[in-house]
Amino acid sequence: VGEGVVGVRPGDRVAFANVQGAYAQYQVVPAERLVPVPEGLDPKLAAAALLQGMTVHYLLKSTYPVAPGDQVLVHAGAGGVGQLLIQWAKRLGATVYATASTEEKRALCLEAGADYALPYEGFAQAVKALSGGGVDVVYDGVGQSTFEGSLEALRPRGYLVLFGQSSGPVPPFDPQVLNRKGSLFLTRPTLHHYTATRKELLFRAGEVFEAIRAGWLRVRIGAEFPLEKAREAHEALEGRKTTGKVLLIP
Repeated sequence: VGEGVVGVRPGDRVAFANVQGAYAQYQVVPAERLVPVPEGLDPKLAAAALLQGMTVHYLLKSTYPVAPGDQVLVHAGAGGVGQLLIQWAKRLGATVYATASTEEKRALCLEAGADYALPYEGFAQAVKALSGGGVDVVYDGVGQSTFEGSLEALRPRGYLVLFGQSSGPVPPFDPQVLNRKGSLFLTRPTLHHYTATRKELLFRAGEVFEAIRAGWLRVRIGAEFPLEKAREAHEALEGRKTTGKVLLIP
């Protein structure tokens, strides 16, 4: 550890997220961004869960706090974030609609607890029909290809939480669209602003790790690649051939 560092020492089990440069055997990380990994928790699970788990935590607990009875749409439900979003939203008492591109991936959505698993084609119309007029919130990490449908799937005064853009960025649009579609809310959050202080970082990480240890939050590790095959890992991700979390092993 560096000079003057307190609270951590060589040999401690720690994890970090939102710090660049993790594709390496060793990394220099500011001590205040380190999170202790609880005893008994598999370090692979900690690595797989921390970034996406804290993302799910702020989305469901802070950006739009999900309450029992809410109706929630989760895009890319078979992915790492999607799988955790489904489980945690169900834990909070929501009815969950999930989208995925193949029958196999939709089966994973249902296995994670989704009430409905839908293809992307025509999802907005299907969700509005099943929900009786639209969902309370859409968690959209896909972006460009789902944006218009996400707005259509909302009830009046519903929330679109746009937290990613795996299909590309959403092009500029007229805010009056939100008015015409029912006084909708749109936000574009990022994890950095929801873990800005060490207190908040430890709070979110602690609740994620506790959920895993309690057994109700299951982290699906879909694939592992040695670090020297990082290119193959990215090709699998970009080719939409993965489910759950992909790990690089130094």
